[in-house]
Amino acid sequence: MKLHIGGEEEKEGWTILNTQQKTKNNLIGDLSDLSQFESDSVEEIYASHVLEHVRQKDIEHTLAGVYRVLKKNGSFYISVPDLDILCHTMISPYYSKEVKFHIMRIIYGGQTDQYDFHYFGWNVDLMSTFLTQVGFLDLKKVESFGLFDDTSNYKPYGFPVSLNIIAKK
Repeated sequence: MKLHIGGEEEKEGWTILNTQQKTKNNLIGDLSDLSQFESDSVEEIYASHVLEHVRQKDIEHTLAGVYRVLKKNGSFYISVPDLDILCHTMISPYYSKEVKFHIMRIIYGGQTDQYDFHYFGWNVDLMSTFLTQVGFLDLKKVESFGLFDDTSNYKPYGFPVSLNIIAKK
């Protein structure tokens, strides 16, 4: 099994797990509670712009749950807003107020519904620390996963705003 957390794009071989019924074939669930899946039962988990929606107090438990359900040598593809890049853009004198407002919405969430709030800001150091704490050892930062056409590839101002990490169990 391959899980696409929070996705909407149907792709052969992938099962979508979402908090809302967005496609006719997806499972209902939450990244923070993977109890519906057996340990060592999932080959790959893809979560693009999902982990920042997890409450700070639940991050370690959530990542431990991902680690638990992944098979040995399984991959966790994580994309989150890159706080280092976004903060650099916010303090730069070269961007307009409109750009900075948009960047602020990427940092805190668009807040268009009850799910569109960000509780955590990520950079590579924080991500690496939390992933290794739960057991992930092989971490690789990449520009693109090449799996789905989504926010992991988002470059609204000519540069990527996402931190993309592949973590292996």
